Amino acid sequence: MDEYTNVFQRVLYGGWYILGKEVEQFEQSFARYCGVDHCIGVASGLDALVLSLRYFGFKPGDEVIVPANTYIASILAIMQVGLKPVLVEPDINTYNIDPEKIEASITSRTRAILVVHLYGKMCDMDPILQLAYQHDLKVIEDCAQAHGAIYKGQKAGSFGNFGAFSFYPTKNLGALGDAGAISCKGQELNKSIRTLRNYGSSAKYVFDEVGYNSRLDELQAAFLSVKLKYLDNITAHKQKLAAIYRRELKTDFILPTLQAGFEDVYHIFAVRHPERDRLKKYLLDSNIGTEIHYPIAPHQQKAMNEILSGASYPISEEIHRTILSLPISYGHTEEDINRVVEVMNKFS
Repeated sequence: MDEYTNVFQRVLYGGWYILGKEVEQFEQSFARYCGVDHCIGVASGLDALVLSLRYFGFKPGDEVIVPANTYIASILAIMQVGLKPVLVEPDINTYNIDPEKIEASITSRTRAILVVHLYGKMCDMDPILQLAYQHDLKVIEDCAQAHGAIYKGQKAGSFGNFGAFSFYPTKNLGALGDAGAISCKGQELNKSIRTLRNYGSSAKYVFDEVGYNSRLDELQAAFLSVKLKYLDNITAHKQKLAAIYRRELKTDFILPTLQAGFEDVYHIFAVRHPERDRLKKYLLDSNIGTEIHYPIAPHQQKAMNEILSGASYPISEEIHRTILSLPISYGHTEEDINRVVEVMNKFS
């Protein structure tokens, strides 16, 4: 809090609030953290996805593959660029898109795969990248829940053409408001996204293309620079809490899968149970709050009635029906988690 207060005063009295040294410093630090050449700060995680898709100049109606159980933002981004979302079922064990199911959904109109590293676990990137190479598809990583997550020694946001990050306050790396960023390799991509985020301007009052107003502001960048220094500590703490759940919870609960070569960061610790709603109420009666990420599948949302209707996604529906997110914040202690385990193990 003292560091937050200090940087707030520094930015406040510095008098420079848009695209200044605070943004530049965070962009450089976060790019190094992710192991990429460049990071471009934008206004939100949704904007990060929209700008990443916008870069390629796909034609209206072109298709983008996306997991069927993702948060709605992934699908909205595809639609906002005039593209068609094509839903592919997740793996029931990892909750991430199932690489073995992707190829059957590739058509002559498919242009990209938007993978989502859900709950802090990376997707199985090797077969996905191989498919993308075989079919000449772009890959965008939705890293909104996966800051610092690792797959085979490489961090989220460093595999695809772009990595899109959200810094919503509840994320492991959260700002104190909305904020986002795009990671990429290569100066051409970096320059184009920087132009797009600032009205399409490459120089003051010079507009090369139709752009957006989507800029990470100086204050949020300063806050993020503070928190980035502690991100690995936050991750290690959440991994320690996750280990308690794994070790102590009885086998009635379906736990997140562990895989060799994956280092999960546990933005969310999601378990599954056939009587999820009764379990949620039972825990709340013991003063233990939980959340559901997410209660309604995207294709069942009212907003998607005319867009994603007409298909069934039974694996996604099963996940949405049974999943429950347990307490696992940086503010929770090991004693807190042991109490959650004690109460849960009495559930029947």
